[in-house]
Amino acid sequence: MSKLNKIVLMGLVLVASFSSRAVAQQTSKYKCMIQMTNYMGDGAYIVISLIDPKGNYNKTLSVLGSDKKWYKTLKEWNAFYSKKPTNISAITGASVTGGDRSVNVLELESSKINAGYKLRFESAVEDKNYYVKDLEIPLTTQNLAGKSDGTGYIRFVRFVPAN
Repeated sequence: MSKLNKIVLMGLVLVASFSSRAVAQQTSKYKCMIQMTNYMGDGAYIVISLIDPKGNYNKTLSVLGSDKKWYKTLKEWNAFYSKKPTNISAITGASVTGGDRSVNVLELESSKINAGYKLRFESAVEDKNYYVKDLEIPLTTQNLAGKSDGTGYIRFVRFVPAN
């Protein structure tokens, strides 16, 4: 094989390598509207997590509530977060009070949709109840096109593509 052919071949291998990485990490963005119930009290801290098919935390997608001293009220997520602390400042927003709504953009890896993963919405309010699964829904294209009802402070969650 000539030197030129080797260089061309190496170039093609590099291009294929970068292309396969880009395909493997394709993401889809969804607007996630959370409508809260009409409860009385302080704003709810809500964490949206990606849960793997075995029921383990995979990734924190969004945190509603920026005061870190209250993260301990989200007990299950806080245990995960404490073991694997990551910079969540880019996905952190204000807590949400009773009757209000919040719209956030979630970036989801396309490979996780319809692959056995779930979205978990944990919620807690100071001096009130904690809901580890205020809402947990299978991460499917069907669920990302509809509305899902919560069981605690969250009345419902609705998704729409954010293109």
